Amino acid sequence: MPPTTHHRPIVHKMDAATEQLQTRLLRQVGEVISEYGLIEAGDKVMVCLSGGKDSYGLLDLLLVLQRRAPIRFDLVAVNLDQKQPGFPAHVLPEYLTSVGVPFHIEARDTYSIVKRLIPEGQTTCSLCSRLRRGHLYRIATDLGATKIALGHHRDDILETLFLNLFFNGKLKTMPPKLRSKDGRHLVIRPLAAVHEADLALYAERRGFPIIPCDLCGSQEDLKRKEVKAFLREWERRAPGCTDSIFAAASNVAPSLLLDGRLFDFRALRAGSDVPGDEDGWLDQQGG
Repeated sequence: MPPTTHHRPIVHKMDAATEQLQTRLLRQVGEVISEYGLIEAGDKVMVCLSGGKDSYGLLDLLLVLQRRAPIRFDLVAVNLDQKQPGFPAHVLPEYLTSVGVPFHIEARDTYSIVKRLIPEGQTTCSLCSRLRRGHLYRIATDLGATKIALGHHRDDILETLFLNLFFNGKLKTMPPKLRSKDGRHLVIRPLAAVHEADLALYAERRGFPIIPCDLCGSQEDLKRKEVKAFLREWERRAPGCTDSIFAAASNVAPSLLLDGRLFDFRALRAGSDVPGDEDGWLDQQGG
């Protein structure tokens, strides 16, 4: 299943403000790639393109990094056409042709499956995501991709953290790098440190041809939207608090939580040599 390859990309000239924004986004993406080892020499990165602002921004920034990086890696853009009614099938092929990136469009009617199995008014995201993920893993294998790049950003990561806290009783979120259950695929999120607002602004300035998701866009009562509003309100009340929450996700003290799978509380004794964070953390602000 070879991807369609196009040459002679069309280069769109940017103004100074857009170049400045792009430089900042590239720095954030580059730091995440370096810190978590997301892309290595010889990788073939399959960039999943939905037609939304996030995936457009991801592809655009990776194309710039591909030209500038000291290592060589390949990119292939992939779109899963889920046969949503009114989906403009011509938009992505025309755009991808214009930027000169190899691409593959896969048509699978997951829309009908979701609408048939999920009652009207209930959240479709979970089933839609599972169906989409299965197809993307298969396509990655067919294309020989070593990494699967998704467009989840910093806000997605924070919202997922709180969704799991509030509704699932789990302390987890979307990591920048994840191995599939069968161990055959690596999923990467190069936009992990990028703010959604910056991606929206970048998409507007770059003029990406955005395609709305009509499958779930009308579900205004989604818990994710409620969490997004919750975090936005707290950021308004305490500016910088979401930065602190984001930093906390990579500043974890297992011995100061409650999970015996991460820290052996039963073996902890006074004077023992079982390593722990001791009570020094209690002396720090917030302890």
